[in-house]
Amino acid sequence: MPDSSALADPRRWRTVDILTCAVLAVAFGVVFWAWGFVWNGLDPVLAFYPPLKSILNGVWLIPAVLAPLIVRRAGAGLLTEALAATVSAFLGSFWGVAVILQGLLQGLGGELAFAATRYRRFGTLVALAGGALAAVALAWFDVRNYYPDSDLWAFKVPYFALAMASGALVAGLGSQALVKAMLPTGVLDRFPSGRERQRV
Repeated sequence: MPDSSALADPRRWRTVDILTCAVLAVAFGVVFWAWGFVWNGLDPVLAFYPPLKSILNGVWLIPAVLAPLIVRRAGAGLLTEALAATVSAFLGSFWGVAVILQGLLQGLGGELAFAATRYRRFGTLVALAGGALAAVALAWFDVRNYYPDSDLWAFKVPYFALAMASGALVAGLGSQALVKAMLPTGVLDRFPSGRERQRV
């Protein structure tokens, strides 16, 4: 059985928590790098309505929600998202080292949802909020740095709205679905999230 005292305190990090966040970060860093090719490849397809590209953003936000759902430690989303962005930068991201700062902001955005519950709630609403808030950080960075002269109502508002929808659905519900899929395998038994399986 996992150490119940370790599970009870979200501030208390264990070696397995750190290693898990690191492994997730490396895996998603590769995903981020590859997703950049998808993003750029779909430019011609979505050119008829440029803000629509924002629906692709959810993939870049998954670690910000998935890590807190698994390890349930304060800062897990921030750490994992930032590390994943760093890995993608080293692999040769289209946006260079700027993605590291963006990863920090996205991780912080996702972290806010879990921090608001004092790391005591990890249900659907919190996951949705985490994905949406991470998307707000992403969209703010994009609009400020890549689309500063774009029209507020024609581009910026729909870009934010579509990013938040993508973050909530892909990063929020998607991360929750990944955790639920892993529960029966037993790989999460050493984590607070594994208690759902242990109660069955």
